[in-house]
Amino acid sequence: MSYRFALSPDVHARDLSNWFVLNTRLQRALGTAIHPVVFDDFADLHEAIAGGNVDIVYANAADTALLLRRHGFSPLARARQVADEALVAVAATSPIHALEALPSRIRAAATDAPDVERICRILLEPADLGAADIDVIAKRNYVLVAKSVAIGESEVGFFLRQAFDELSDLTRGMLRPLISSQIYVVSHCLLASERLAGFVPQILGALESMADDPTVADLLLGLGAPRGWERLTLEDAEFMVDLMDTLES
Repeated sequence: MSYRFALSPDVHARDLSNWFVLNTRLQRALGTAIHPVVFDDFADLHEAIAGGNVDIVYANAADTALLLRRHGFSPLARARQVADEALVAVAATSPIHALEALPSRIRAAATDAPDVERICRILLEPADLGAADIDVIAKRNYVLVAKSVAIGESEVGFFLRQAFDELSDLTRGMLRPLISSQIYVVSHCLLASERLAGFVPQILGALESMADDPTVADLLLGLGAPRGWERLTLEDAEFMVDLMDTLES
């Protein structure tokens, strides 16, 4: 039997080779075939999950809720001391320097990352901007979100903070952060399907051993886990999901 390791669309293309290496390490630890699968957008990822075609996935907080509550996945681990934060940016030349200066109705460029959009909408609530006041312009990636803001197609852009920081100097220079989150406990998570339940101890062992291996320091950095992985309990995962629900309500 072989298994599939889904790479979320918000994994940076630059880092895919590192995830392929991690996939190889997990194959050796489990002694079975695991095929990495790259998804270009969240709709394709969700279709694969619904069809039972995903066994391991590195998911954002919104998809973690979906995987736990609807598809019976179990939490495995998350990057130690790494949190997903979101950021709302305006054009560098924009006269808007505070939330209070935003108009009563705005256009926001965003990718289809639901957790980022959810956090950014929350960040805009002090400006009395509810769901009906924000017209979202969907973009395939954060570079296109940045361009939409820079050319004035949208007043603001919604970014994963890490993705904003990784924009080129030229692209980032066309923008100005307006507000960013400081939630600290929201993060991407590694989860396993019920089909992999019997392999969970081996997977956790392989992940946790990486922190003690100085030869994989660069690999961990490329995976966004510079301090290694920490085990994620079901209670920890549910706390994060419940927190996201509370923030949105």
